Amino acid sequence: MVKTKPKLHATIKGAAISTGAMGVTRFKEAEANHGFIGTWHIYEMSEWDEDYFNMEVQAYIEIQSNDSGDFQFGLVSGYLDGYIEQLADKERFSFTWEGQDEMDEASGNGWIELNGDDEVEGLIGFHMGDRSTFQARRVS
Repeated sequence: MVKTKPKLHATIKGAAISTGAMGVTRFKEAEANHGFIGTWHIYEMSEWDEDYFNMEVQAYIEIQSNDSGDFQFGLVSGYLDGYIEQLADKERFSFTWEGQDEMDEASGNGWIELNGDDEVEGLIGFHMGDRSTFQARRVS
C-alpha cells in the first residue's frame, strides 16, 4: 500500500478540508492569532466578592488559539467556544459556555474586550440566570 499526502481541496470558515486514504474527509481548524489568546486572572466581579470568586483557585478565563478555552470562578467552571466580533471601533471575543455550578449543569454566554495589552473587561452570564461583569489581567 502506497501512502500519499492528503490534498487540500477547499476551505470552510477557516477550516482546511483534505481527503486522505479511502476518501475520508478530515477537517483542521485554522489557528487564530489575536490579542485575547492567553490566560487572564479575574480580579473583580460585579455580582460576587473576591472571597467567593477565588474560593477554590485564582479565578481565571483562558482563551486558546483555536478560539476555545475554559474558566473558573468560585464553584463555577466551564468550557467555552468563541469568535472575534467587530464592533464599531474595537474587537470583542464573544463566547458561549457550558460547565457546572456546584456540580449542577450550567451554560451561558459572555464576551471580553481588551483594555490595553494586559487588561480585559467582560461579562459572563448564565442561561436564564445571573450575569456579572468582570475585570481581568493577563498572566505573564
